[in-house]
Amino acid sequence: MTSPSDQKIPLWRDERFWRILLQALAVVGVIIAILIFAGNLSRNMQQRGIQFGFAFLRNPAGFSIGETLFPFLPNEPYFKALLAGILNTIRVLLVGIVLTTILGSAAGIASFSENWLLRQISRVYVEIVRNTPLLLQLFFWYFAVFFGLPAPQNQLEWFGSMYLSKAGVSIPWPQNTPYLWMWLAVLLVGAIAALFVWRQRVKLMVEQGASGRSQLTTLIAMGVIALLIVLFGLGWQIPESTAPGLVQGGLRLTLEFSALLAGLVFYTGGFIAEIVRAGIQSVSKGQWEAARSLGLQSGLVMRLVVFPQALRVILPALNSQYQNLAKNSSLGFAIAYPEVYSVANTTYNQTGRPVEVFLLLMAAFLLINLVITIVMNQLNRSVQLKER
Repeated sequence: MTSPSDQKIPLWRDERFWRILLQALAVVGVIIAILIFAGNLSRNMQQRGIQFGFAFLRNPAGFSIGETLFPFLPNEPYFKALLAGILNTIRVLLVGIVLTTILGSAAGIASFSENWLLRQISRVYVEIVRNTPLLLQLFFWYFAVFFGLPAPQNQLEWFGSMYLSKAGVSIPWPQNTPYLWMWLAVLLVGAIAALFVWRQRVKLMVEQGASGRSQLTTLIAMGVIALLIVLFGLGWQIPESTAPGLVQGGLRLTLEFSALLAGLVFYTGGFIAEIVRAGIQSVSKGQWEAARSLGLQSGLVMRLVVFPQALRVILPALNSQYQNLAKNSSLGFAIAYPEVYSVANTTYNQTGRPVEVFLLLMAAFLLINLVITIVMNQLNRSVQLKER
């Protein structure tokens, strides 16, 4: 006699079977849809006498790019033109992530400030930026702000080290020498070492109840050394006005790059400010009251108690905003900044290869966003609570 546990459940009543079957049917459906689209694309291309392929990437581009990180000539191939566009996009993205994080965090924290004026400025900034189209903001920064700068002969000078005019924005920048890369490597190694010291300090304080003063002293010393390296070791080159309208030295940023960067930073910063505000509000009032009962000032309460706990809520949402920043960089096409979409648009117009070019364009943005996601996931894991 068989027990009920020994009896086999019929397949049509087995939930596991239906789950696997539905997933398999979904995969088959996706494959069939892709095959139908690919077949339709192949027939349409054959009717027009076009053969799918990427061999055109080795043909001379025949156009110039106004702003590149490496020398590019019109007789060079299309793949180098697309690479120049990708690097221009990454350039805006890297600088934009740093600046928009600083601006958004400052605006989000300012909404909890005890200063009434600072709170209101933060709220007005967030409301204006979040309720205005990004393209309109880019036009404002490009035509009203940067294009409104004086002619090179009447350029503006800030602090004797920055020059602004219609020719661009000149800022201090390190000289490209072997010593620069050596000191950058030292700073990178120092940052990794500081991370290990910080983790060791936290571990000793949590597990052994130690004060962590020796590790804190080490971190302060490392920070002072890093600051001295940044100030005196990188070989900063200060722009100098050698003649009316002529500036030598430093780094010159074009109006297009400056306007795109400013527009993306201020727009994305408004959304990050709301993320930071929500993350801070997620920390219970008991944490605030406990910190104040210890006699901590408002700034210390925010920096030492509230904000570290809020990071667990803030970081996952930041991932989406950084990806939006990467995708929104394609709007630089509207103000003539040669990012990857602008270069891709010129490429497929000249080659008549929109399918191949857009596949490359989608792959580039997909790869950029995957890298952002991987990095943010690692940061998110580092701030989550870990059970013993």
